[in-house]
Amino acid sequence: MTGAPAAEPPGGRRAVAVWCIGVAVYFVAVIFRTSLGVAGLDAADRFHVNASALATFSLLQLLVYAGMQIPVGLMVDRLGTKRVLTLGAVLFTAGQLGFALAPSYGTALAARALLGCGDAMTFISVLRLGTRWFPVRRQPLVAQLAGLVGMAGNLVSTLVLAPLLHGVGWVPAFAGSAVAGLVVLVPLVLFLRDHPEGHAAPEAAPRGERGYVRHQIARSWREPGTRLGLWVHFTTQFPAMVFLLLWGMPFLVEDQGLDRTTAGGLLTLVVAANMGFGLLYGQLIARRPGARLPLALGTIATTAVLWASVLLHPGRAPMWLLVTLCVVLGTCGPASMIGFDFARPANPPARQGTASGITNMGGFLASMTTLLAVGVLLDATGDDYRTAFSAVFVLQALGVTQILRLRGPALRHERAHAQGREREPAPARAAS
Repeated sequence: MTGAPAAEPPGGRRAVAVWCIGVAVYFVAVIFRTSLGVAGLDAADRFHVNASALATFSLLQLLVYAGMQIPVGLMVDRLGTKRVLTLGAVLFTAGQLGFALAPSYGTALAARALLGCGDAMTFISVLRLGTRWFPVRRQPLVAQLAGLVGMAGNLVSTLVLAPLLHGVGWVPAFAGSAVAGLVVLVPLVLFLRDHPEGHAAPEAAPRGERGYVRHQIARSWREPGTRLGLWVHFTTQFPAMVFLLLWGMPFLVEDQGLDRTTAGGLLTLVVAANMGFGLLYGQLIARRPGARLPLALGTIATTAVLWASVLLHPGRAPMWLLVTLCVVLGTCGPASMIGFDFARPANPPARQGTASGITNMGGFLASMTTLLAVGVLLDATGDDYRTAFSAVFVLQALGVTQILRLRGPALRHERAHAQGREREPAPARAAS
């Protein structure tokens, strides 16, 4: 039987220092993850591939990332944050270096898969680090700040790696960037700790328990809060990810007639808006947990309205409407973090990694589905972006249906768990 930790984590300067080490690893992982976005044309020339083969890089990364979420969650619960983060940093650094030196398309594809595997180990580990080092009231803001740091990594790819690539060439740029993985690995190994002294989480299962994986997943999935978290993440994240990862630039250039510089500026606006709204959403949810569902549903509705306004506008949309769309897409990332704010209180510390992994799958499954659906519809309609992007509304409708179905049971279970914790006597502190 798993018990509660001795007391709520204290937070403080040491918690911030340890958390910053973990977030630095995630920051580098995002730089590596998004580095292909600024090197697409260079990669097509280097490996002599067409657009479909080039898109396979992104799809493979998403497939590996999504497929690894539950295994990584189980690993974090079983092995702890430090071990999983260390393995992740080694893998994504090796993947980035392999991509720099890859002599062929197949080798480069394998390197991106390795990078995606390592990248998949970072975010859930950082989320768990936040729950183990900070008090409950701070955790929504801490999670949003982690997402904000990820967006900062995206900006570094655009503002630093892109000029470096064009200045010094493929191998020096990508191999040089891989050094960042080694830089964050040193403090990770030397200084990161899974939890403060006296605040160890109970084991996820007694040693030798049979069926650990099956039971851990089943118990997490049984909680309505975990399932609600997955569907919130599913419905909120994918519109911005699909836009940033692959189809935003072609849509703005080929359908809206913008030049590449202007289109690139709009993509950067999405990232900048994401960072600003991340701080706002984190503060709101930390102060008013009841704002979680209205924020998530409001983000979904606003995104749908802006997409419809752009797609239904006769001819090319005016610049003010495209700017507004990109600002609203910037809310999608912060809104997706709300999914973790439903899964976290629904599960005990021993299942936090598994529950986060299940939740984190949602947005990436929706993104992969939409990436493929848009591509298929573009081929079928002769590059009619307005018809192709209608896939967004289908997935939003599916997600909203599930959110509305699960919100009642999830919130009732959450209130029951909170009342149960309030009735429990305070645990005695161990003598020091």
